[in-house]
Amino acid sequence: MPASRPTPLTVAGTPSVPRREEVLTGPALEFVAALHKRFTPRRDELLARRAERRAVLARTGTPDFLPETAHVRADPTWRVAPAPAALEDRRVEITGPTDRKMTVNALNSGARVWLADFEDASAPTWQNVVQGQANLIDAFERRIDFTSPEGKTYALRPDGELATVVVRPRGWHLDERHLTAAGRPVPGALVDFGLFFFHNARRLAERGKGPFFYLPKTESHLEARLWNDVFVFAQEYLGLLHGTVRATVLIETITAAYEMEEILYELRDHASGLNAGRWDYLFSLIKTFRDSGEKFVLPDRNAVTMTVPFMRAYTELLVRTCHKRGAHAIGGMAAFIPSRRDPEVNEAALRKVRADKEREAGDGFDGSWVAHPDLVPVARTAFDAVLGERPHQKHRLREDVRVTADQLIALDTVEARPTFEGLRNAVQVGVRYIEAWLRGLGAVAIFNLMEDAATAEISRSQIWQWVHTGVDLEGGGKATPDLVREVAAAELAALREEKGDAEFASGRWQEAHDLLLRLALDDDYVEFLTLPAYGLLD
Repeated sequence: MPASRPTPLTVAGTPSVPRREEVLTGPALEFVAALHKRFTPRRDELLARRAERRAVLARTGTPDFLPETAHVRADPTWRVAPAPAALEDRRVEITGPTDRKMTVNALNSGARVWLADFEDASAPTWQNVVQGQANLIDAFERRIDFTSPEGKTYALRPDGELATVVVRPRGWHLDERHLTAAGRPVPGALVDFGLFFFHNARRLAERGKGPFFYLPKTESHLEARLWNDVFVFAQEYLGLLHGTVRATVLIETITAAYEMEEILYELRDHASGLNAGRWDYLFSLIKTFRDSGEKFVLPDRNAVTMTVPFMRAYTELLVRTCHKRGAHAIGGMAAFIPSRRDPEVNEAALRKVRADKEREAGDGFDGSWVAHPDLVPVARTAFDAVLGERPHQKHRLREDVRVTADQLIALDTVEARPTFEGLRNAVQVGVRYIEAWLRGLGAVAIFNLMEDAATAEISRSQIWQWVHTGVDLEGGGKATPDLVREVAAAELAALREEKGDAEFASGRWQEAHDLLLRLALDDDYVEFLTLPAYGLLD
């Protein structure tokens, strides 16, 4: 236990948030306060380092593998800790927010793992933060159910294996304004981790079921080292054995792609694997090189598939790195949503997901993500065909893979060009997602895709880059602020007609429109749209 008590936390927000007293107990808040006192100063230093590093990369455009950690990459002897039994087979993982309905459906889905998401698939309203923690407590006590407004009831299966829960806390950049110490907000990452760990770690450890975590938005091995120190402290605080925690790191930033081995090394006693977070990875590329000229301009989001050369280099390097070090390599999201009403839409979605998962399994991944329960059998079939009875394919070391620093940023190898329709789609998706997020929804079905915050980040970042680079759009002239405003105005008018005056007025469409334009057109680029958007949440 800490030698001296940290500054007590002040709790703000509506007292009527359900289960607040159960989640925000005195001992739980004291634990979060201890995390805040010990680790927030280092978090602040690392965020400042991000900005400094981005400035250098923007100026040089030449990221590289770190010379100062070459000895880690060259050492053939180290490996991550063996996977616990609950994480040995991860062939299908389902992702989603921690609302009550999703909790039940994800646990029942047949997936091996549920990524319980407090990050990009969840809008961090205070109610979502607190209620999500309560829902996980109920799930582990097998007392969770849900009845929809239409009267449909959801409950956990009385028998059979439920998905193993892996929690994704918020990234280091986000604060939680409802918990403060001496007027200073606690990082959302420490709130989400701390509350979950305090309430559930012992019971999960006793069952061999955790606690397990996904770590988002990591940009360097130093940030992984910080998480490792958090795990060590937390385990000592609650008297758990060193190495009880397991963490999978999302490689969803370009800088992390150059430090995969170092990230695993820093977490080696607690590491479980790496994940190819494809949408955030594209966002990171655009953000990092947004003002570095035409060479770094990406075409429409949907034109950048996983088979383009720089994305192939990224995913193949991830598989090779993981298997070299005994870690799981987990593939990216299948965001397509099957339709139970439209057979044509349904077949198209299943066909795309099947091809995506067969490619990943063939490349050596040990599992992959889906966003909808109906896609679990599709992904499982693709991996069953390659894995058979084996829980993974770490024996495939992929020594045939040789990835250079230049290959990871060879964006100019993509033949497609930005289009006017791509601009229109970015505006449409951006407005629709942000509006839902402002109402507290983080996972949103848009145009037959399940979208999260990464979608809106790519949308507004591509608009910013296209406008500030002055690219010529196929089918629509030059990208200019006036053109973006014209497209956005047309989208707002179309939404009013689609929704009707009453529904439109009850939504937050104008706010979403205004925020998208501000983030996409201001000269000063905002690192994360969720930072200004958080101030607009109820």
